[in-house]
Amino acid sequence: MNFPLYIAKRYIFSRSKNNAINIINYIASMGIIVGTMALFVVLSVFSGLKVFSLSFTNEIDPDLKMTITYGKSFLITPDQEKEIKNIEGVASYTKIIEERVLFLFKDKQQVTTLKAVDSNYVVVNDIKKKLFNGQWLKPDTYQVVVGYGIARDFSMGILDFENPLQVFAPKPGKGAFENPEEAFNKTDVLPVGIYSISEDLDSKYVFADLGLAQELLMYKPNQISGIEFNLKENANEKSINAELKRIFKNKITLKNRAQLNESLYKMLNTENIAVYLIFTLVIIVALFNLIGALIMMILDKKGNLKTLFNLGTDISHLRKIFLLQGTLLSIFGGIIGLVLGIILVLLQQKYELIMITPTLAYPVVFTLENVFVVMTTIVSLGFVASLIASSRVSQKLLD
Repeated sequence: MNFPLYIAKRYIFSRSKNNAINIINYIASMGIIVGTMALFVVLSVFSGLKVFSLSFTNEIDPDLKMTITYGKSFLITPDQEKEIKNIEGVASYTKIIEERVLFLFKDKQQVTTLKAVDSNYVVVNDIKKKLFNGQWLKPDTYQVVVGYGIARDFSMGILDFENPLQVFAPKPGKGAFENPEEAFNKTDVLPVGIYSISEDLDSKYVFADLGLAQELLMYKPNQISGIEFNLKENANEKSINAELKRIFKNKITLKNRAQLNESLYKMLNTENIAVYLIFTLVIIVALFNLIGALIMMILDKKGNLKTLFNLGTDISHLRKIFLLQGTLLSIFGGIIGLVLGIILVLLQQKYELIMITPTLAYPVVFTLENVFVVMTTIVSLGFVASLIASSRVSQKLLD
């Protein structure tokens, strides 16, 4: 039998004759339980906010995006397209052109990104579900789909044949122009749809047909600025990247969904770590109650400890009793707090108890990673607190 463990369990589940000791133990236990529950709930909330924030960008972000490393555009040959289709793991792809241009509507103007796409774009990105009004553009037309933010800034509707949306793009080449109007290619386009995703994205893109952008920018028929890929489930991203680099002779840059939103991912992860550290500090403060409870227990059981010492028990074993007692209290308190936290998170997911707006519930996500992080934190800090308290057992105390 493990003698220190046996005594530690007896001390945990037995009441002291001193009511003050019992009250201090209850306060220490409640501090561990509440701290564990709070840490798990907060981490679950931030996991939900992370998923919620990324859901807006992921609506139009591809699984993989390819651009040229140097320059704005490149030529793609039929043989290269054939090789792309044969890459294992690629479900579909779409050719795109992205260029900053000037849009003019009546007396208002705005510089934003013209994103020209081919007919496969709606296969790679489910953009049609985000249409706020109207329809998606037809291939080989001068139709465009604008964001809700741009439509609002321009006070613009759709299918306005009397007031077309004008697009100005700088002409390629060097040298000065005597007439400023000669420096730009101009065309009129017809908005046929309005999409709504998020405040930032609604003012970022104007979608148009690939041929329209090639004509406006004076590109060749096979000249594009990038390719977006939709990958099959469980596809090997590394092997796909290697194949694409081989096809395009290492002159391309590839970014997955996380890398396309690198700054957003960093910001969300930094916030998550900051909140974790803050609540860990709260738990550390709460564990001072555990240190105090163990020290009071040591003083209360001083007579018993002296008897055990006189019977031949080592000081190290006596210390181990309270080390195990504090660690077990941390484990039991952590488990109870986790169970309560999981119940709260699941109730919020199912019944939407707390709302941000009348139609939007506070997002929470249950993950095993958060369970592991919280339990590891509680047990580790509880062990350190117990180690500090158990060090009070000494030869001087027993004498």
